[in-house]
Amino acid sequence: MSAAVPPRPVHGRPVLGNSPAPAPSSPPISVRAHLAPRQPLLYAALSFSAGILLGTRVWRPPTWWAVAILVFVAAGLYLLRRRPRGTLALGCGALVLLGAFVIQARGPVTVNTEILRFADAGEVMLTAHVTRDGFLREGGFGADRQVLELESEQVQAGAAKENIRAGLRLTIYSRAEKEGDAQSAPAVMRLYTYGQRLRLAAKLRPARNFGNPGAFDYRGYLAQRGIAALGSANQGQVQVLPGFTGTRTGEWRNRLRRSVLAKIHVLWPPQQAALMDAMVMGEDAFIDRDTRVNFQRSGTYHVLVVSGMNLGILAFVVFWLLRRMRVGNLWASIATALLGFGYAYLCDWGAPIVRSALMLLFYLIMRLLYRDRAPANAVGGAALAILILDPRSLLEPSFQLTFLSVLAIAAIGVPLIERTSQPYRRALRLLDEVSYDLSFVPQMAQFRLDLRMIAGRLHRFLGTRAANLPLTAGLGFLLGVYEVMLISALMQVALALPMAWYFHRATTLALPANVLVIPLTEILMPAAAAAVALAYVSLSLAQLPAVIAGWALQGITGTIHLVGRLRLADLRVATPSLEVALLAGLALSLALATARRRRSLAVSGLAALILSALWITIVPPRPSGRPGMMEVTAIDVGQGDSTLVVSPEGKTLLIDGGGPFGPWRSEFDYGEDVISPYLWWRGIARLDAVALTHGHSDHLGGLPSVLTNFRPRQLWLGPNPRTPALEHLLLMARQQNVQTLELRGEDEFRFGGMQVRVLSPPRTWRPADQPRNNDSLALRFATGGTAFLLEGDTEKKMESAIAAQQPAAGLLKVAHNGSASSTTAELLNAVQPQFAVISVGARNPFRHPRAEVLDRLQRRHVGTYRTDLNGAVTFYLDGENVIPARLPR
Repeated sequence: MSAAVPPRPVHGRPVLGNSPAPAPSSPPISVRAHLAPRQPLLYAALSFSAGILLGTRVWRPPTWWAVAILVFVAAGLYLLRRRPRGTLALGCGALVLLGAFVIQARGPVTVNTEILRFADAGEVMLTAHVTRDGFLREGGFGADRQVLELESEQVQAGAAKENIRAGLRLTIYSRAEKEGDAQSAPAVMRLYTYGQRLRLAAKLRPARNFGNPGAFDYRGYLAQRGIAALGSANQGQVQVLPGFTGTRTGEWRNRLRRSVLAKIHVLWPPQQAALMDAMVMGEDAFIDRDTRVNFQRSGTYHVLVVSGMNLGILAFVVFWLLRRMRVGNLWASIATALLGFGYAYLCDWGAPIVRSALMLLFYLIMRLLYRDRAPANAVGGAALAILILDPRSLLEPSFQLTFLSVLAIAAIGVPLIERTSQPYRRALRLLDEVSYDLSFVPQMAQFRLDLRMIAGRLHRFLGTRAANLPLTAGLGFLLGVYEVMLISALMQVALALPMAWYFHRATTLALPANVLVIPLTEILMPAAAAAVALAYVSLSLAQLPAVIAGWALQGITGTIHLVGRLRLADLRVATPSLEVALLAGLALSLALATARRRRSLAVSGLAALILSALWITIVPPRPSGRPGMMEVTAIDVGQGDSTLVVSPEGKTLLIDGGGPFGPWRSEFDYGEDVISPYLWWRGIARLDAVALTHGHSDHLGGLPSVLTNFRPRQLWLGPNPRTPALEHLLLMARQQNVQTLELRGEDEFRFGGMQVRVLSPPRTWRPADQPRNNDSLALRFATGGTAFLLEGDTEKKMESAIAAQQPAAGLLKVAHNGSASSTTAELLNAVQPQFAVISVGARNPFRHPRAEVLDRLQRRHVGTYRTDLNGAVTFYLDGENVIPARLPR
């Protein structure tokens, strides 16, 4: 039995034994922990952010905002002594107006687009200099490609020369790759580095976004990097010119960066070195897509990229070492801040790591001013400084995730730890000092008494000095595990909304994964940094920290692969509705506001936050559409095909999944990166069926990701040769318990209130060894007196057989991207469409759609839409009419 604490309080403190009670100069530790500090900078940052959002939605002349700000400031000064609360409200209002003024005064990000006059004009001669070191990607026919960022100096087209300064991103390919010579050995690709001047022949093209709602803004991303055009060039036509263009500091940084990366590849084997590149230096050129996906699925992607956590670990180690070396608090803070900015500069000065360095700087400043009492205030100050420097940062997902993560930890996680584990952690200190018990509330004092009694029992086995160590170390370890689990769980619920909105992921297994990965990362980062630093002195000295970092990396990758393979880890969610997003935002605000209030309010706020995260994860939104009508949407997938059909009863069918054409390899996944974002934007969380017209890569390529993300109930196929790509798709279907249906000509069935009729290929059709266009399923969907005909890539021979069946349809999906081999006059006479839609890629090398096809459609007065010009195009069939209604972007 444990000894009871004598209930004799002195000034609200328990008095134990005969020890004298010290003067009550301050409240007990557990009471002080809950005193809420003021957070003016946090409120200022939130107000300024609200103004930025207002400025992006509501435009007013700058003078209007300026006058309004002056009015609010004047009114605040007038009420400063009379009504302080009114002054606070007016001050927040002035910051809102200032945010709107700043975002509109800055204007949109612009680049010099003069060079686009030379796009699509054949080869031009460029004189340019390298602004970012090139990196290699795998290309076609076993050759490598180099991706290079340049700034043009002179452009020559024919005899005309113009001096144009514009950012370019070029792909340098080998001649063997371009000509498709798989037999010849690919030439060694020379890597071009910062500051080199080049003269080369290149073909330029403007960047293009996929024209689907919910699509990634690739043009905007490139514009933020100062890139105005894309292009390609053959390495045999690249000439290095004498001279250097760039800054000397930039040259030193790139030399040092290349040197560090070289040391990493000396210290670790290639597979580990690729991951070390990404985790330590932010260089992800050697990370394949499968590795990225595994980190994303397990909720640990923040480990793979250089983020605030990586910087925070290094900063903590440096600060701790400096303090142990008896360096003063001020100088240790200055050195740590300089390290943060130096590390950000070495990591290519990317926006996320720069923001992390700024947040570190403000945290250190606030720590000096307020000690450890205002972490949320430090977060607010850092965010406000970043937004003043670059107000458009607020609109970037990376900033939102970083800010919300740090804010949730500081404003919710820290109070939770102070209420739960921190009193116990403090109670473990100086366990033998009985007088120290007087600093604690009765519950913690009793806890210390119980531990001393247990330690007394251990004296006979371990000795007096060693008896306390197992207790304090063991309990400290368990408290540390609890705190990591608490913070990890808090991060998942706090970030549920932005993760669903931007990335459509619910990281259900992130909690156990991060419990293992974060401590291993805390070992890896300082060990890897020490190994690289020691490698400049002696490779032998670097071996021990390199081995430690390698072991930690093996633990991380083992955890990632174990969790990433679990089906539960891959929970994808549709874009939440605006109402759900607003409620989730209110729940987060409530949790932030009540975290330091009385226990019942704090529990209520946390419960609201958890419920909002569960709702986003479990409850799918209602898909958008028009009930009672058939919907047909041609999704813009470039030079490929993908069509969404929604039945009058709301059943969903996706026909084809787009994909790359030819042998060129790419990390780009049309199913994951193009089709899925559009379906999620529509609120579609699951498909009823997926159909593959035939086995060419520009129809099949994106379907594996579609099966994974949307778990369809059925997969419709025609007679196709069993290529490796098709076998992989069928394997995925079996693993996910998807029913496979093989369709042939003359099949007819009902699907969600539509009559589906298979027109081709005929039952006697036999596939060849490789996919052919005439393998394509031709399907007619009818509702009431209206119908939609889709042909895949069928050619003239099959179209003749289809036309013989008189498949009248008001809407025609033009076959084979508008190729001249399809859409014959015979077929058009039989179908008599009112509207036609062509899925085709902009500036494709096949010159699709062909002029003769467009002419045939025009002569029959068929309203023709194209995905390269119109983006995603939607039609509604109500049983009487076909109604075109292109969705807004």
